[in-house]
Amino acid sequence: MEQATPAPAVVPKAAATLILVRDGAAGPEVLMLKRHGLSDVLGEAHVFPGGKVDAGDISDQALALMEESPDVLRQRLAEPACDDRTAAALFVAAIREAVEEASILMALNASAAQCETALARLRGGTPFVKVLEDLRITLATSQLVPWSRWITPNRPEQQRKRFDARFFVARAPADAAALHDGHETTEAVWMNARQALERNWAREISLAPPQIMTLVHLARHADVEGILADARSRSPYLIEPHVVDAPEGLRLCYPGDPLHPVRERVMPGPLRFVFRDKRFEPLGGFEAFFT
Repeated sequence: MEQATPAPAVVPKAAATLILVRDGAAGPEVLMLKRHGLSDVLGEAHVFPGGKVDAGDISDQALALMEESPDVLRQRLAEPACDDRTAAALFVAAIREAVEEASILMALNASAAQCETALARLRGGTPFVKVLEDLRITLATSQLVPWSRWITPNRPEQQRKRFDARFFVARAPADAAALHDGHETTEAVWMNARQALERNWAREISLAPPQIMTLVHLARHADVEGILADARSRSPYLIEPHVVDAPEGLRLCYPGDPLHPVRERVMPGPLRFVFRDKRFEPLGGFEAFFT
């Protein structure tokens, strides 16, 4: 009997995510967007603004619009194997996705009128880089701090898309009014990190594992300054979840778990999730998020 040929590995696509935070009455709040139900990636889940890097992000025109030079951005990304242009494009993509999906523009010294004009033109279909060039807007890359890097598990038999996503964190502009785009996203809401986890546990919203683990980390901080200080004090941690098929269901293991190839813990929170009733949850119940 011939053995089945293993499915080829799906090459992950470069992507960028922007975790926008602000101080709230009950602690720091994070912007969450609900993905459209027809989306082929995380449909109906609540996520941070983000998406794959496109050709415009890596263009010479885009790189000329940044506050910092590509080599500085590469150093801040702290990935020795990443070249200057790719590193810079990740910062551009994170800012662009926040504009396209939530109407929040991380711009340097741009007036309210300029930002409003930029948003109006973007909604009208003008390319992101063209809008910035015409309005002479500089991207505030220094306000983005690298937070983490997530690579989708290699499960070619179960997925068509993989992403190599860099997560950045930034304080939202004081006058930012988040608006979902009505196309990729259908809701924009600011939530305390623990509140978001509680709503996911109550099945009021749906969260994917990278969002869950990021919220677990954010929930440890009392204010935005503490979050940013945390990010600045370390290199972004790399997470390549390890999937294990168990009799009780699929398990997702993180660095530090005995079943993960990387034995050293790199982030706070549970080391293992079980997929139960269409939800990822820690084995020890809700409070295991915070132990």
